[in-house]
Amino acid sequence: MVTISLCMIVKNEEKILARCLDSIGDLVDEIIIVDTGSEDGTKEIAARYTDKVYDFKWSQDFAEARNFSFSKAKCDYIYSADADEVLDESNREKFRILKEKLIPEIEIVQMYYANQLSFGTVYNYDKELRPKLFKRLRTFCWIEPVHETVRLSPTVFDSDIEITHLPAGSHAGRDLEIFHKIVGEGGELSDRLKNMYARELMICGTPENFREAEAYFTQIADSGETGQDQMKEAVCIVVKGARMRGDYLKMYRYAMKDIASEGVSEVCFELGEYYFEREEYQEATIWYYNAAYETQSILNIHTGGDFPLARLSDCYDKMDLPKQAEEYRQLAKEWSV
Repeated sequence: MVTISLCMIVKNEEKILARCLDSIGDLVDEIIIVDTGSEDGTKEIAARYTDKVYDFKWSQDFAEARNFSFSKAKCDYIYSADADEVLDESNREKFRILKEKLIPEIEIVQMYYANQLSFGTVYNYDKELRPKLFKRLRTFCWIEPVHETVRLSPTVFDSDIEITHLPAGSHAGRDLEIFHKIVGEGGELSDRLKNMYARELMICGTPENFREAEAYFTQIADSGETGQDQMKEAVCIVVKGARMRGDYLKMYRYAMKDIASEGVSEVCFELGEYYFEREEYQEATIWYYNAAYETQSILNIHTGGDFPLARLSDCYDKMDLPKQAEEYRQLAKEWSV
């Protein structure tokens, strides 16, 4: 049977850390907890489960902190967990069986990360496969009978283990602060992080977050080197930010960049919001309908579903059309991903 190191980075998790460790601690062979500056009882709780509790000066870099935690591991495999994760009894048993049966050729095990839509996270789906268990030391081997080469791609196993995500609160403010700091200092975001930045803004961003991000995404939208998908993501941020600031000329100018091609739900919804705020309800229904039925969302799935449906109900209420209002009210309640 393989051995497993549980590696975690934590900060101010006294309310939920024990819940996580109670669900996984007895299934692993060592527990490594890296604290990035807790000011509550997190470290005292961690010490009840392990003597391997380390301090790490927070540098606003999660990768650096996770690499430090991994460097302390000694077992065959490393299980990476966050404090807001829980394994229920059926998935604890699946984890135990996996540990018994895991063969050394497997280098990464993916598990389902679930319950995403219940807490307004950055993701547009309720569960997805994520790499969670990693072979600590990788063995390189040669492959191919002729023109031989070293196998570089890891051997990945997709398990059916489902991890329940139960956060105590939203992490959006923390993440958006990190994004703002990086771009404010002239740092470059990968395409993946640009997408994540845009998603977090559309789902959780405050007006202040949009003000901080608008210039960055305007530059992306205006760049001649920006791909179509990234341009559309940037336009979504610019349009919403401009609408919230009351800069309607800029809002319209960038909305047309999207509408001129194949429009997206986020932009149509923002145009609906503009007309709704102006009490032009008939015009608003056109854009809300387009958001719900004629376009697809790219950043926040709700802008193509329950959000515009609920707004259509509001519009018909304002226009004293109760039958239509009730129809869309029910559609909004019944909407699901």
